[in-house]
Amino acid sequence: MNATHDALVVLITCPPDKAEALAQALVEERLAACVNRVPNVHSVYRWKGAVQQDAETLLVVKTTRSRFVALKQAVLKRHPYELPEVIAVSVDQGHTPYLDWIAESTR
Repeated sequence: MNATHDALVVLITCPPDKAEALAQALVEERLAACVNRVPNVHSVYRWKGAVQQDAETLLVVKTTRSRFVALKQAVLKRHPYELPEVIAVSVDQGHTPYLDWIAESTR
């Protein structure tokens, strides 16, 4: 697969007070080229048989397929949740120079 078509967007929700440190670590460790922090996400979900609600921050992470396993391990190591969301979505198309930048920034 061509590096320009190797991009992933990874979605991670986390407590608002943990979002900045997690985003910073992923970029510093070259596991992500960029992390957008989307504050004030209100999540409604089923957990242990009950419907729960929480204020969270959504991290939108730009990375590559080859860095996903290491990124996931870094998230699981730092994340306070018992079962954190780490969902990767393939990027089928995009601005080629931006996709190249993602690949270069995560090498």
